[in-house]
Amino acid sequence: VQPNNYSTFYDDQRQNWSIMFESEKAAMDFSKQVCIAKCNSSPALDSVLCQDLVLGEGQGVEMGDSLEIAYMGWLFQNHGLGQVFDSNLNKDKLLRLKLGSGKVIKGWEEGMMGMKKGGRRYLIIPPAWAYGAQGVAGRVPPDSTLVFEVEIKRVSV
Repeated sequence: VQPNNYSTFYDDQRQNWSIMFESEKAAMDFSKQVCIAKCNSSPALDSVLCQDLVLGEGQGVEMGDSLEIAYMGWLFQNHGLGQVFDSNLNKDKLLRLKLGSGKVIKGWEEGMMGMKKGGRRYLIIPPAWAYGAQGVAGRVPPDSTLVFEVEIKRVSV
């Protein structure tokens, strides 16, 4: 993801490509689809897939930083986005967390490292980095891969 609705990537011959999109939304939608395609082409997802949607500004966040986050979470089903299982977008409160405190799933802490204030990132988190074999009763089935779109609204060190 680059400023002014550009995305840059390398193909399998390591050739560099840039695409300019007509809107920020089109660029973000493309980036999300690239992340989903990476997940679907992986024989076994064993780490968190991260795709920046908006880069943000300032220093990248590190362990110990306190964050306020807006997010939406989906189940990854049938090779794409399934149902929303969690979100704070329609709530008045942002999620507050201290990176490295262990209060959220391991995949979130890993996936948010290096993000900047105002940044938005797409995360695809395998079960081992999420809720694993136990799931969350009534919300997340056992062994679920999860997808999150997270945005850092505030950072304090």
